[in-house]
Amino acid sequence: MASFRSSLRVAQPLRASFRPAAQNLARPTPVRSSLRHYSTPGASGSSSSKTLLYASVAVAAAAAGGFLLYGQDAFKAGPDSADARKQVRESQGGQLGGPATKGDYQKVYNAIAEALEKNPEYDDGSYGPVLVRLAWHASGTYDKHSNTGGSNGATMRFAPEANHGANAGLGAARDFMEEIKKQFPWITYADLWTLGGVAAIQEMGGPKIPWRPGRKDGTVEQSPPEGRLPDGDKGPDHLRHIFYKMGFNDQEIVALSGAHALGRCHKDRSGFEGPWTFAPTSFTNEYFNLLVNEKWTQKKWNGPPQFEDKTTKSLMMLMTDLALTQDSSFRKHVQRYAKSEDEFFNDFSAAFSKLLELGVPEENFKAFEAQLEGGRSFKFATTAEQENAN
Repeated sequence: MASFRSSLRVAQPLRASFRPAAQNLARPTPVRSSLRHYSTPGASGSSSSKTLLYASVAVAAAAAGGFLLYGQDAFKAGPDSADARKQVRESQGGQLGGPATKGDYQKVYNAIAEALEKNPEYDDGSYGPVLVRLAWHASGTYDKHSNTGGSNGATMRFAPEANHGANAGLGAARDFMEEIKKQFPWITYADLWTLGGVAAIQEMGGPKIPWRPGRKDGTVEQSPPEGRLPDGDKGPDHLRHIFYKMGFNDQEIVALSGAHALGRCHKDRSGFEGPWTFAPTSFTNEYFNLLVNEKWTQKKWNGPPQFEDKTTKSLMMLMTDLALTQDSSFRKHVQRYAKSEDEFFNDFSAAFSKLLELGVPEENFKAFEAQLEGGRSFKFATTAEQENAN
């Protein structure tokens, strides 16, 4: 929700469910040894983003019809389509090396994972949560009534969607992914961005997220309108209005809200400021524990309404967060997830996988079933699991 309207910060996953004392609030030290450091990606106005924008103008000029006219039909790819056959890996000699396999997508996953913490100067030291936010915002624009928006298309490559207020700060995530795209030019941006969210969640200690390839890249004309993503300063009615249009129920809304275990808000982007938890780079159920067990008071500051924890005044919650405890249908799930991280992980995995497939015609996934384990979703091994296996 609002974490996905703000630039999310990360460092290293620390599977912690603790609340440090007020006098001991130093940021957690990164611990995942499999990642190395790298240079900071450019801002949202970078040359790569501009290049994509210029290219989109030419593409749009040749496009036959607008997004609202054709909806998701423009993104369909039948089992024998040319688009499906183009989704191939490249051999060392630069020739097409055959249909991409699960192993090829695992290599893309690994490249993302290895790059997450290459720049300790970026926010808290990692790009993980901002990649979760990119995957979320590329997918959460779906409207089931018009069958438009969703992860198909990766239309945030273009203005005006790249400049929507909810997407402030995501230029860094798109530029990060541009470097991965250069290594694996055969994968679509739409598949790459969603796979990035999967890798980030898993590498930060979260659950396995089932994922399937098959998304197609779209054009600027297929961009969804602004206003389909949730605002952080609203109540339960707003949450239902936004998420019901995507096809989610109350339990799924709460489960997806648990991603606020990650990152923090930035005043110069969303207007809000601060992290939700003491370990904003670790995917745990601590967000729900804090909602249930901590007292929250409205923060006195020159900014939009938000709340701070009474104990340390170093954490924050938004109106949409507290709405989860004020609404009886939401609250029962908050309490359940606070008691059981396993239940939270199971429900989040299902809901997030569903989110990443919003708006993708089933034909697109079926186009890859022959090569990809009979159509079963992939579950990728984390870098730690691969190291242990070796």
